[in-house]
Amino acid sequence: MDQLLPKGFEVIGGLIVGDSDAEKSALEAVKAARRLRKHISEGGELDDEKIVVASCDAVTGTIHFFTSKTENSTKLEPVASVVYEKNSGKYLWENGCLLHCEVPIKLPFYFPASSPSDSKEMFSDAIDAVITEFKEPYAVYIAETLKKASGDVAKPVVLRGKDFGFGADASNINRLPAADQVSDVNMLSCSHLCVNSKTAAVANSAEIKSTSEKAPTSGAPAAEYFPAMEEARLIVVDLNLDVLTYATKELPLMHAVSNLVIPALVDQLYSLKKIILPHLLKEHPQLRIYHFNPPGVLHPITTIYELNYGETEMKQVDVRKSLHMRLGLPIDRPLLRTANALDLSVNDDSKSNIKKRATWAMSGSILLKDVHIGIPSSGVSEGVASLIQGSYEYHHYLQDGFDDSGWGCAYRSLQTIISWFRLQHYTSISVPSHREIQQTLVEIGDKDPSFIGSREWIGAIELSFVLDKLLGVSCKIMNFRSGSELPEKCRELAMHFETQGTPIMIGGGVLAYTLLGVDYDEDSGDCAFLILDPHYTGGEDHKKIVNGGWCGWKKAVDSKGKSFFLHNKFYNLLLPQRPNMIKVRKIRIYFA
Repeated sequence: MDQLLPKGFEVIGGLIVGDSDAEKSALEAVKAARRLRKHISEGGELDDEKIVVASCDAVTGTIHFFTSKTENSTKLEPVASVVYEKNSGKYLWENGCLLHCEVPIKLPFYFPASSPSDSKEMFSDAIDAVITEFKEPYAVYIAETLKKASGDVAKPVVLRGKDFGFGADASNINRLPAADQVSDVNMLSCSHLCVNSKTAAVANSAEIKSTSEKAPTSGAPAAEYFPAMEEARLIVVDLNLDVLTYATKELPLMHAVSNLVIPALVDQLYSLKKIILPHLLKEHPQLRIYHFNPPGVLHPITTIYELNYGETEMKQVDVRKSLHMRLGLPIDRPLLRTANALDLSVNDDSKSNIKKRATWAMSGSILLKDVHIGIPSSGVSEGVASLIQGSYEYHHYLQDGFDDSGWGCAYRSLQTIISWFRLQHYTSISVPSHREIQQTLVEIGDKDPSFIGSREWIGAIELSFVLDKLLGVSCKIMNFRSGSELPEKCRELAMHFETQGTPIMIGGGVLAYTLLGVDYDEDSGDCAFLILDPHYTGGEDHKKIVNGGWCGWKKAVDSKGKSFFLHNKFYNLLLPQRPNMIKVRKIRIYFA
């Protein structure tokens, strides 16, 4: 847990789901919270710290809050008033920032060739030597703002090991106000490197680099020779440290590096050592550190993945499944795969970004995402909105310089659906073109070869074939004899969005739409459908799309008596099922 949680955070309490005896359950939560707090604080005495716990009744769902003043206290004090913050991340990022530090190390060590058992001790000594170097007076750390888009970014700050005060208690550190012009590095606070953001929920970040200072006096190069008593063997171990810590903006930068960043590096080094030791004389595991910010977790988490056999190797799947369960994350969706990792690269001109910009330049535009966000309400007064979970791209007529007006709406709906699976990291394949969709249908024997390059329509059945072939995704299909029957299935559609969260393709007559959600009043039966219309032929202009009704809520019958779903047409709805990543289906396995 101390590796998952960034340095700078403390355990202040816990939540337990128990029986109706709330106080008894809360006492168990207090014990667990104090144990974890001690472990993360490296065994420090924290008896005088107050712990806040919550006990949730497993049957009723009622939550009771309590406080415990000391570790030896057997009596809890109930909390009478609780204020729930709507944007719980706002305080966190208004008052603090992330410090990111990477230290690549090639660690050589020798051991007697005749005594391989000594290798572990020699490796441990080499690790300890690295840790000592982190704290040496000649060690130098360069701190700079991570995001370089702003024109008024602060200059990098050089911090020297000789000025550090290791082991200082954060509670006794004087907080420093923000200041634009400070000549003394010791008087700089972390706010000096934080990028001001109007969106408080966006984490500010600073980059910390480790190096070594030049010798105070110059001298001629020198080498010493120490003859070995016997034949020795050399092993070089690659250790790529990568840590995130959280610091309040008023915390002195010097203290943040010496008491947050460096201890985090030390802890991570010991964690890597523990993993490598059993394989020291064999092939070393390919270890890489990743940072994630899964939904429902306010702060980033850090994991160490072994990538020798890739993400689909069962051992790695078990690791991710365990992390999902420990963090209370759903185990039926990929939240901790490497594709979900935070991109903390300093250089904005990385290969992937260059490739993306080149693709956008060739297409002439950037595809819009999540165009339904911010649209007017549905008009269902007492309705409960059930919406798509996650992001998607809006695919519509005439995109990519391809004229499919009049026949390609189902293709575009399929592209939107596949973009959802891409953006949720269920797949890494590119969104297929019309021709690639047609070719897939020919390959599985559903269409003749003459179908490729044609302007023939496709429907829900064809879409299900393509999703199964390209993604291994199964689908449910709902059939309606008339468009007037769709409102009768609003409850079932709401359940789909609550449990699956995938976009739905609606096909009726020669038209196809993408359904992003429903707003349903169970008492009155009133409902509205959130429609994404692929028949739009304009540019990527969000305002124009929303104002033109190309993405918006549609009633089955509007205020003027006009029916959106035609009564004289058959309708098919394609409901893609979210893959269960730890479950075998056919011969495919989906992983977290």
